[in-house]
Amino acid sequence: MLDRLQAVEDRYEKLNELLSDPAIINDAKKLREYSKEQSGIQATVETYREYKSAREQYQDAKQMLEDKLDPEMREMVKEEMGELQEQLEGLEAKLKILLVPKDPNDEKNVIMEIRGAAGGDEAALFAGTLYRMYSRFAEVQGWKTEIIDASPTGLGGYKEIIFMINGNGAFSKLKFENGAHRVQRVPETESGGRIHTSTATVAVLPEAEEVEVEIHDKDIRVDTFASSGPGGQSVNTTMSAVRLTHLPTMTVVSCQDEKSQIKNKEKAMKVLRARVYDKIQREVQAEYDQNRKAAVGTGDRSERIRTYNFPQNRVTDHRIGLTIQKLDQIIEGKLDEILDALTLEDQSKRLQNEEA
Repeated sequence: MLDRLQAVEDRYEKLNELLSDPAIINDAKKLREYSKEQSGIQATVETYREYKSAREQYQDAKQMLEDKLDPEMREMVKEEMGELQEQLEGLEAKLKILLVPKDPNDEKNVIMEIRGAAGGDEAALFAGTLYRMYSRFAEVQGWKTEIIDASPTGLGGYKEIIFMINGNGAFSKLKFENGAHRVQRVPETESGGRIHTSTATVAVLPEAEEVEVEIHDKDIRVDTFASSGPGGQSVNTTMSAVRLTHLPTMTVVSCQDEKSQIKNKEKAMKVLRARVYDKIQREVQAEYDQNRKAAVGTGDRSERIRTYNFPQNRVTDHRIGLTIQKLDQIIEGKLDEILDALTLEDQSKRLQNEEA
């Protein structure tokens, strides 16, 4: 492990040199590539340097014990060595996780798709609750949220809403949200005060760049139509809404959020590219999973991953057995406790796979 860490630190120093080279500074592509690489290993290098410093202090303290010390000083040195040993063990565990290969999509923007599933109007309202939850979380992170397409209901919910979250590391935080989310509450549509159970599905796709997935114009069918609102009524009379069909995969994407047909097509292309990229990745992952157990990952989207129980102010993530009595805070976008626990579980499983 130490040899690998030293190689990472050497690469970090080499990148420092490259990023100071005028030829690299004037080459926007290489500057971006090297800056991204350096940023990706910075935490590993900083932790490794902290580890080396603590190890050096430990060796110095050990050397001191070989000298003639009075009992009080000897006790102080032993106590310091105990603290340093504990620090070294913690840093070593952290470094093992940092050396686990990262998901290449982690730093990307995300496209999220939320759909009301079982539960009719209440499922659509819950889809709206989830959208607001993720929007508030993004806002706290300093990320930008942009609606791509939406099918609102008259009660303020959504049959479906597709939106993009632009922010560094957005996918690394939100990738575990894939799946079916279940809500238990007294719906606004229920006058009898009975608790209903409804579900909404969430899909999280990393934004794909053109170089990552090639989509040819000849493989896309473009249809235009007038935008519509709740209930299907026409919102405008211009043919601004766009539907794209990727013929090789029969992937269909619609966008009507913008008044401009060109802007709607641009947004729809982002979603189309992300869905095709996601399909390719899932096929690769399925092949990998036949040989090795996957991490928490982005499992089957029909799998129930989380329950939101409003009467008891409780959220339970079924994948890791985590229950939190803070539903009121979580639906306001305070998702860190859940997301951090999922990330830790994922890292632990990946580490086990590396060591297997």
